[in-house]
Amino acid sequence: MSTDQAGSPREHCIVRAVIRRLLSAFLVVWATATIVFFALRAAGDPIEAIMGGPGSQASVEATAQARAEYGLDRSIFVQYVTQLWRIATLDFGDSYSRKQPVIDLLSAHVPPTLLLASLSFVLAWALALVSVVIAVNARGRFGGMIRALLTAIETIASVTPQFFLGALLIMGFAMTWKVLPATGTGPGGLILPTVTLAVPIAGYLAHVLYGPLAEATHAPYAMTARARGASETRVLFSHTLRHAALPAIALSGWAYGSLLSGAVVVEVLFARPGLGRLLQEAATVRDLPVVIGGVVVIALFYVAVMVLADVAEWLVRPKEVRA
Repeated sequence: MSTDQAGSPREHCIVRAVIRRLLSAFLVVWATATIVFFALRAAGDPIEAIMGGPGSQASVEATAQARAEYGLDRSIFVQYVTQLWRIATLDFGDSYSRKQPVIDLLSAHVPPTLLLASLSFVLAWALALVSVVIAVNARGRFGGMIRALLTAIETIASVTPQFFLGALLIMGFAMTWKVLPATGTGPGGLILPTVTLAVPIAGYLAHVLYGPLAEATHAPYAMTARARGASETRVLFSHTLRHAALPAIALSGWAYGSLLSGAVVVEVLFARPGLGRLLQEAATVRDLPVVIGGVVVIALFYVAVMVLADVAEWLVRPKEVRA
């Protein structure tokens, strides 16, 4: 059978990578759900959330009825297996505290978080690319100083906690200068949370990008392209950036997952509606179905983004180095 009929080795490579990622999704979701289930059960009895929280003064009969209704009168193993079955069928049950189907709560709270994480992801990449391109192309007398300054900024950005950066932005832009709102669901209310999430990831991506791009700038294929009359802009976008971006693209799945988890802190800090605030409130009252549903959704999105990152890396990789 010919290569055209059977498919090229390169196509087989990306198909195998996607299959491996999809198979790993099962383990990721199972491990995540298991850890959350036993951690919340160890933190206390969820019957308090069902009965209205501490101090509800529910009668013994009402408490017993609620335990039977939600299956909390069964053994912990039976409850665990039941929870896994619900996850497999995407039926997370009803919220203990809100008395609503968990799937409805997730449908309402996931889109704002995905929007925030996606905008932050795009901004992080843009900031990283601008910083690295400036640093690599810095020439002349102040070239070394510019590179050192940008490297210092990238390092500080990558290690700055998001809650600390968010608090600084609120104090500066919302309280002192009053040019941007600290809260709100409109476009203006997205700016500070997006910057808060994007800056640390941008610093990390810039560190990953700088070395490969600096090497690619002086690589033989770049020198050949210049000798053929290609402009520096064309060399950058057609040759050097494609090679240099591969490590950062490979880490994009991790970066997006980090943005989703960081949204928990940022949404609480900026009082934004979203999955982060929903999980924070649910964890406080030990609302097990909501917490498990939320973390499973985050895990699924994380795996999906990892698959997309693998595909993107393969597509961007120059043909001569594809495996």
